[in-house]
Amino acid sequence: MRIVVLAENTTCSEQFTCEHGLSLLIETEREKILFDAGQTDLFAENAEKLGISLNDIDFAILSHGHFDHSGGMLTFLRQNQTAPLYIHREASIPHVNGAGKDIGVASELVQSDRLVLTEDILQIAPGITLYSCNDRPRPYPTDTCGLCKVENGKPIPDDFCHEQYLLIEENGKQILISGCSHKGILNIAHWFQPDVLVGGFHFMTLDPAGAGKETLETAAQQLLRYPTTYYTGHCTGEAQYAFLKERMGDRLHRISTGMVLEI
Repeated sequence: MRIVVLAENTTCSEQFTCEHGLSLLIETEREKILFDAGQTDLFAENAEKLGISLNDIDFAILSHGHFDHSGGMLTFLRQNQTAPLYIHREASIPHVNGAGKDIGVASELVQSDRLVLTEDILQIAPGITLYSCNDRPRPYPTDTCGLCKVENGKPIPDDFCHEQYLLIEENGKQILISGCSHKGILNIAHWFQPDVLVGGFHFMTLDPAGAGKETLETAAQQLLRYPTTYYTGHCTGEAQYAFLKERMGDRLHRISTGMVLEI
């Protein structure tokens, strides 16, 4: 299996452009999958530089209802006229940050007739399954970081029920793809305990030299308990990644725009 990082906060080469967002092209033995599309059409520009045709993608997945993962999806749907987009039904409701700024999915995308609305577990193809895990306990606490969903015109703390994860089972391995891990990377790793986990950890607000040090220390210890190799970036944070890398060694790796992972 091959994963190409089309958009992420950093870049592995000056050839590519980066932005705060995430977009991955996943190539299995049978399917080509777009997982998230960053916040602009930058992912498509990088795909072209890599010789990747968006028309060859079989289907797209939106991990959750935030603009830095969904912003490029309209570009994808315009360039690829056939692929469906799998999106959790709660991802279409308004979402705002702590300052009340809109961070949700564009209304034009919500109205697209290409959407396939998901709820809990959906097998898209043999060995390719989406999970939202909303009925599972969350033994490890999480921080909303002030992020809210809007219900009846009022912002309330987000429970992130709109977030979903992609599990790929191929050649005896389980590979889990997460966008931002808003339900808690420790909870997600605990639920699945995959061979490989790719995604953001949402640790960027934790200060490894201050109040966040203990939380990050605990996270590193807990993640090492599972038989998993981790690839992370985007919302994990640069200093936070460096802190974890010192403790997790070759069990943790960085992803960056333009990078190709062979799994």
